Amino acid sequence: MTTRAALRLFLLLCLVFLPFSMALSAQSKNGLPAGKDADLQFVVLLSRHGVRSPIGTTGQLDKYSAAPWPQWSVPPGYLTAHGYQLMKQFGVWDRTLYSGKGLLSTSGCTDAAHVTIVADTDERTRETGKALSEGMLPGCAVPVQSQPDGVVDPLFRSLDAGVGPPDYALAAAAISGRIGGDANNLTAAFRPQLTALDDVLAGCGNVQTTNPKRTSIFYIPAGLSPGSGGRPATLSGPLSTASTMAENLLLEYSEGMSDANTGWGCVDGARVRSLMQLNIAGWDYAVRTPAVARMYASYLLDRIEKSMEQRVTGKPVAGAVSKPGDRILILVGHDTNIATISAALGIDWIVDGRVDDTPPGGALAFELWRTRKDGKLFVRIEYTAQTLEQMRQAQTLSAANPPAREPVFVPGCSGADLSCTWAGFNAAMHNAIDPRFVNSQH
Repeated sequence: MTTRAALRLFLLLCLVFLPFSMALSAQSKNGLPAGKDADLQFVVLLSRHGVRSPIGTTGQLDKYSAAPWPQWSVPPGYLTAHGYQLMKQFGVWDRTLYSGKGLLSTSGCTDAAHVTIVADTDERTRETGKALSEGMLPGCAVPVQSQPDGVVDPLFRSLDAGVGPPDYALAAAAISGRIGGDANNLTAAFRPQLTALDDVLAGCGNVQTTNPKRTSIFYIPAGLSPGSGGRPATLSGPLSTASTMAENLLLEYSEGMSDANTGWGCVDGARVRSLMQLNIAGWDYAVRTPAVARMYASYLLDRIEKSMEQRVTGKPVAGAVSKPGDRILILVGHDTNIATISAALGIDWIVDGRVDDTPPGGALAFELWRTRKDGKLFVRIEYTAQTLEQMRQAQTLSAANPPAREPVFVPGCSGADLSCTWAGFNAAMHNAIDPRFVNSQH
């Protein structure tokens, strides 16, 4: 064989096997490590809702910007049509992913009876559940379970539902101990990022000012106090307000708004990623402080653990959210749920260039596996989210263009392969759960 002929053969083989190797690589990275002889038994997906409009009126934030914030096509806090489409695509991807892991069939409705979807009562969570159902099991009419309008669901808002009285003084002290006893320290620590955001709010030099009395975010008084109701502590100041504004900029970008309407033309993908440090920091101190996170997350963690225990035993377990024969349980909640559960468990991730971010549609996946050789059970936790560009452009998700997905290490139970034994996972969950916030009345 001549050198040229050998080269042609090599290139031909590359073209034939490249797609297969890409899919295999994605499965190895995103699922069970290659070589593991085990079967996936059950998955709990804790998902944030999809892209929504800002909560509250933009007029509340207009005083800090040189020009008004853009108008949205849906009421405040509602899932957008673009957001619905993104979550439907995520559902399609989940079907591809979990059929590849042997948990679901590749098509049809035979698995519909083994999938439970539960959403919080908000429009955005209910519609997200419908989108995921439509994408994962099209035409199968899997219902989205939700509490009636006006009822606070303790699964997603346990403190608002009155599950366990928050220790307000402890929550404020726990946050205070992380910030040196003075909320102004947060302003000093994040001054570069706050300055960058204030420049965007001022129009970055290329926006005609329609608000000559614009107030800089640096004039917002900083403070920390014990909370009330369902909020354990109240943290206010430039960082807290900037956290909301940075999230709104991410929503504009991921919604696919025009460049002119995305941060008044001052913001691209790189700038969004940078400014989102403010949003992540706001969440980190306000709700990811461990003592505070356990107040928020214990009820939901308890229900996730009981749902997984039910799948292990095959018998009904009081408090489980799923059915005994389920293969997938999808819980559609909020960034608060994901942020506080991850903080209570002590887990972290870096996805799409951001640390511990919980963007629209992002999800924690609790996977229960059983080894074929000896039947031992183990658990892997992964975090997954579409990239900002995938959301902005509504890109189709596939093996060649998957969402970001990373396994996470669970302190106290994960081994070198990032999996936990079933007993170790139970111990980690029990350590994260504060029994005072698991009320048997609910």
